[in-house]
Amino acid sequence: MLQSSKFIKLLRKLNKINNLENKKGGDSYRRVAIAACFGTFLEWYDFLTFATLAVVLGPLFFPSSDPNAGLLASLATFGVGMVVRPIGSALFGSLGDRIGRKPVFMMTIVLMGLATVSVGFLPTYAQIGIWAPILLVGLRLAQGLSAGGEIGGGAVYLTEHAGASSRGFKTSFLQLMGPLGILVSTLQIALLQHWLSPAEFESWGWRVPFWVSLLLLLIAFQVRQSLEETPIFVELSKYTEKPQSQLLNNFKDPEIRKRMFLLFFCISSSGAILFFCIQVYTAIFLKTAIHLEPSVVDRLSICATVSLFPLTIFAGWLSDRLGRRPIVVGGIILGAICIYPAFELLAYLGNQHRETLTSFALLGMGAVMIWLSFVLALVVGPQTALLAELFPAKNRNSAATLPHNLAAGWIGGLLPFIVTWLNQVWGNHLAGLWYPTLFLLSAAIVAFLYLPETHQTNLTE
Repeated sequence: MLQSSKFIKLLRKLNKINNLENKKGGDSYRRVAIAACFGTFLEWYDFLTFATLAVVLGPLFFPSSDPNAGLLASLATFGVGMVVRPIGSALFGSLGDRIGRKPVFMMTIVLMGLATVSVGFLPTYAQIGIWAPILLVGLRLAQGLSAGGEIGGGAVYLTEHAGASSRGFKTSFLQLMGPLGILVSTLQIALLQHWLSPAEFESWGWRVPFWVSLLLLLIAFQVRQSLEETPIFVELSKYTEKPQSQLLNNFKDPEIRKRMFLLFFCISSSGAILFFCIQVYTAIFLKTAIHLEPSVVDRLSICATVSLFPLTIFAGWLSDRLGRRPIVVGGIILGAICIYPAFELLAYLGNQHRETLTSFALLGMGAVMIWLSFVLALVVGPQTALLAELFPAKNRNSAATLPHNLAAGWIGGLLPFIVTWLNQVWGNHLAGLWYPTLFLLSAAIVAFLYLPETHQTNLTE
């Protein structure tokens, strides 16, 4: 516990640091942002390459006479990595409050990189039998633990370096790393499928994206060594006693508890549902339910992902002017309204024009996916800044990372599996979409009633 005189001294120092950060030129922050974003990009590239290859990995590691069963098993394995993310966030988030943000970044990047490279060397079910899926699940668990420490902690790190002005705009770039990871992974796989025969791709081509992560790991590790600890944490560490478990202290504080729930249920769950529904499940839906050619689906996905970049930055910038609350709540409401009819329209256009896919159908599907990207951008654009602004400095890392990763892992990460399973249960490829629709509707109501405005929050307090 801080003594009052030390606490006042600390606040004054932190405010001076914050003001100094605002007066500095943009070069220092840009260097920090590039280093942080590249590492987060690698985390997302590694983590989402598995999702992009779910349709391919199903029969290789979970052979079954029923293709749907293999797909479900593959999606469930992807979900396993998401489910353990909260464990990683509890471990690494608490460490981030105790030993610093930077050391945790070094740990998570190495764990994720090594686990991903190892997937590229795994023998398949045909080669070693049941050990193939067991080893695959084990590596997904390691990836999940790593992602739990990285995603959320990265938001806190970047926001604490951003200063007091234009935080929404400055930090929105971190949210591009997920789409960028999908884009690079999708482009790479599309090129491999173009250059290789189907037999070659199934035999060894699918391994290449996992092997590439070794090179990215070496670059990311070198880049992250140049990162500096955030000035806010440096000063806090001089004046505060390090708690044995800051995470437990978070649950003892009713205000922090309330904000952790709002972050989990409204902000992070909604962002995760929209992200996995739009960026991950859409491609699976078009390939397996509508049976479009993979090359066509890849082009549509790339178009939607590229459009998400400027839209996300715009949403972050807009939240600096209008506030985080109206932008995020508006995005959640639009998501609840639009998800089901958007997929219904995609299904209509795909089914009507499947044999001879016309330019009109492609243009229509592209427009639908860009609109969904706009809805997603409204929620995730301000999310990085909002994640850190909700909590006081001394317990920000642990308070933000646990609910964020719990939402991303249990709500978002399991979405492709749950929606696909509900579709099969009801015998309708749209039935499962009522799950994200109803969840977003509930989150919109709670956010409208209770979510505070944070864009003018002083991060040093």
